[in-house]
Amino acid sequence: MPLDRELIALRVARALRESGARYVNLGIGIPTLVSNFIPEFANVVLHSENGALNYGPLAAPGTEDLDIRNAGGQFVTLLPGASFFDSAAAFAMIRGGHLDATVLGGLQVSEAGDLANWMRPERGIGSIGGAMDLVTGAKQVIVAMEHTTRRGEPKIVRRCTYPLTGRRCVSLVVTDLAVIAVTPAGLLLREVAPGHTVEEVQARTEAPLQVAPDVTEITF
Repeated sequence: MPLDRELIALRVARALRESGARYVNLGIGIPTLVSNFIPEFANVVLHSENGALNYGPLAAPGTEDLDIRNAGGQFVTLLPGASFFDSAAAFAMIRGGHLDATVLGGLQVSEAGDLANWMRPERGIGSIGGAMDLVTGAKQVIVAMEHTTRRGEPKIVRRCTYPLTGRRCVSLVVTDLAVIAVTPAGLLLREVAPGHTVEEVQARTEAPLQVAPDVTEITF
């Protein structure tokens, strides 16, 4: 079976741990779940554009503090040393290049690493949020999303047809089927979800995939 949303988030947490990223922003959707899987030893400090630094996992039901939320409005917990500031300072941190990584959801990712994640033209509405600043200011952009749409249409495409959030900004894509790196030579398939094959992943991907010589099953 494809990975569920929690397992996608768990695999992203491993990617952050292995990259050594310290200051990390999590986007809305699957990315917010990543905060539940970052171990204390990973030394990751989570940043939120609504003005918080060093928040922790999502708050358990019954323990919510109405004043402690992430940028998506979800209740979160705080870790020792957490601090608060206004959104102007939060965006200054982003635009100043102080974030090591951001994890964002995606509607489409192209073979060149372009990202579209803020508008569905067929619906005629969108929500820009801070994503355009994040893909420009963060040193690494990881996209966490389902591999295809609900209709089975590929979300990893040759060229994005939706309005772009940023060009050539994505470095890694983690989906319910695969882990794919964006390299100067194109998309490199590194891991495949348990029970699935390289051929199946390619069949559900519009853009051509190169296959890493040591491609493995996704591990956490």
